[in-house]
Amino acid sequence: MTAQHVKKIQDVVAVSRETMSRLELFVSLFEKWSKAINLAAPSTLPQVWDRHVLDSVQLYALNPGPRAWLDLGSGGGFPGVVTAILLADTVGGHVDLVESNQKKAAFLRQALLETGARGAVHVMRIEDAGKTLRGYDAVSARALADLEGLLAYTMPWLSDGATGYFHKGRDYLREIAKARSSWSFDLVEHRSVVDAESVILQIDNVGHK
Repeated sequence: MTAQHVKKIQDVVAVSRETMSRLELFVSLFEKWSKAINLAAPSTLPQVWDRHVLDSVQLYALNPGPRAWLDLGSGGGFPGVVTAILLADTVGGHVDLVESNQKKAAFLRQALLETGARGAVHVMRIEDAGKTLRGYDAVSARALADLEGLLAYTMPWLSDGATGYFHKGRDYLREIAKARSSWSFDLVEHRSVVDAESVILQIDNVGHK
């Protein structure tokens, strides 16, 4: 981690030195485990701080504080583990991470344990999670599905009052238009601090048309 990485993160959200140390430890674990299992696209690994860590930090910055988060398809821990690290010193903050792949779930558990993050891993399919995991303020998902698919996945929680926060790339306008053919929802677009052509979609009040 360089001074430039620290500044970029601090420009998005104020974090303590201890939190930065936790993030650095997490990245070290991520890089170590990535040599054995596929946690992220190999081409993005050299830019892990910008492409993954900073991209995750900006999500938390939209909804900071003691929140109950659900992260779906947690994979390499972005944004789920990063959010849990940012909540490590916040009483009442917690992230439940849903991941069906056993190896990735093992990595996530180890990352939470070693960093002291506030989170828990649930090894299950997303379709089954809505039957047992309830009571969230926010739901996140990154590189999981198009917006229409995400709304179908997250409806059990969004219909209970949770707010959805979804990373989307340069084709997000097409995804929004497609989703609106089947769903009604309130939308706020937040420009990404990592890629000027990407966004975080903040979604509330979802319903079927």
